[in-house]
Amino acid sequence: MRSTKASAAVERLKTRSTDQDYSMVRTADGLFYLVSLTDAGVSEPLCEPLEMDAFVAFVNGVGPQKARRVSKLDVAFERQLSGKKN
Repeated sequence: MRSTKASAAVERLKTRSTDQDYSMVRTADGLFYLVSLTDAGVSEPLCEPLEMDAFVAFVNGVGPQKARRVSKLDVAFERQLSGKKN
């Protein structure tokens, strides 16, 4: 099993959060878990070992979230949708 998807999720998390250092660990069973590295070099597991898709979903929910870009057209479209009645 390739872990590119999981490692890309951890890299996105590292760019979103600048105050903590994260790393991914892969077990012999092919499961993944996220660890937080401290200044003393100790790693603290942040979740139980998960399958790749569940791990990516978990990592995407950790840390600060990236603000969604909204254009003027998106705002106008949302306004039109909310103005219509069923």
